[in-house]
Amino acid sequence: MVSLTRRLALTGFKSSKPKIKSSKNLSIANATALTEKMSLVFSETQDPPVERTRVHLLTDILIIGILSVIPGGKGWEDMENYGLSKYDWLEQFLALPEGIPSADTFPRVFKPINPKVFEGCFRRWV
Repeated sequence: MVSLTRRLALTGFKSSKPKIKSSKNLSIANATALTEKMSLVFSETQDPPVERTRVHLLTDILIIGILSVIPGGKGWEDMENYGLSKYDWLEQFLALPEGIPSADTFPRVFKPINPKVFEGCFRRWV
């Protein structure tokens, strides 16, 4: 007995099953381009006012925060844990001058950001 997929292929029909892209398709060049685009889009957001304690780049913090929420991260600790678990990958396209920000750093950066400005930036990025 010939399978349905094979019978459809033999009669000229193609399977409607979507092809799954490999995660290998996301090259470092693509990730770097994404980082640069996010830097431009989120340039309207302002760094927190205290410069003397600033050791992480705003772009790095925003990207780690957003990337951690996509797979289901729910809080500041999830952002730090995501960054730590993906450090080898993230360091290939983020500066990370002082490594992954701590769970205490994320709220200090995100809370002063105007939600309307952030939403507008996020919508342009998406």
